[in-house]
Amino acid sequence: MATALETAAERRTPTPQAALVAASVAGAVYVAAALAVVFYAVPDLWQRFVAPTFAFNSLTNFAVRVGLQLVAAVGLVRLGQSLAGSHPPKGLRGGIFLVISAAVAIFFIVRAVGLTVDGSAGPIITAIVALALAFGAVKFFTSPRAATWMVGLEESGLLHATGYKRSLGQKVRRLTVLGILLIGGSGVYSLYTQGVLPAGDWTLNLPYTTATLTLLTAVRYSVPVLLFGLTLWLAYRIVNVPTFAEFLIATEAEMNKVSWSTRRQLVQDTVVVLVFVVATTLFLLAVDLFWGWLLSAIGVLPEKTPGQAKPGQADVVKW
Repeated sequence: MATALETAAERRTPTPQAALVAASVAGAVYVAAALAVVFYAVPDLWQRFVAPTFAFNSLTNFAVRVGLQLVAAVGLVRLGQSLAGSHPPKGLRGGIFLVISAAVAIFFIVRAVGLTVDGSAGPIITAIVALALAFGAVKFFTSPRAATWMVGLEESGLLHATGYKRSLGQKVRRLTVLGILLIGGSGVYSLYTQGVLPAGDWTLNLPYTTATLTLLTAVRYSVPVLLFGLTLWLAYRIVNVPTFAEFLIATEAEMNKVSWSTRRQLVQDTVVVLVFVVATTLFLLAVDLFWGWLLSAIGVLPEKTPGQAKPGQADVVKW
């Protein structure tokens, strides 16, 4: 009897993997809700109640609205951190990323199937594909491989904001961040100034319905802001990934061992190099002219006649 009760209690106790998957699903739902608040609720309330009241121009209107969205995003991030607790399950961030990625992939695949298949069998085929993908996702997240992927993504260092040995390799890290920002910022600036992005919203038609889903409002302004924010995050996180950070730290350590020349030594060495190059050029020119004259004088090289064409040069026909 006692053994049966202990076995039932062990079955009711969730395994670490099940707890991680459940926390990841809950975190993904919270992240999706937070994104909906930041990118849908705040702009919608702004356009309905605030924008008609104040006569802002388009740029000021967008800047103030983005400021409110950033404030809402920061508040929701703080709330999410407090809900996760001081010691969240290991791999939670990676699990949230995987769950959201799987949901987005399933949505676009099902939508593509729904828009491709026509006729009365279209909804049935779309539903079958959706159920199959959902079943595959459930099987994946309940397998041991999912937990391994979750922990691996979190240990990669791209999904959290903690630094790695911040006091080491600061110069090389700052230069690396500056290079990434210059590349990403120039790309975002070109994308905005060349008028590639449309001025309206990014909406998707849902198959077998007349409804539409707005994924992003004010694409002309929202996409550059999102891309630049992603560039900032990538520039900050990539120099804190342990493997790459160790490389940058070792690079700065080796650079500190280099014996750099003084300004006077640099000028002297530059003058020596330039004088040597000029002298070598003049010597080779003199040798070439001397041997050309000598070989022409003894008849080894034929003399050029005014009308003689150069070897390989086609004859010019005068009409």
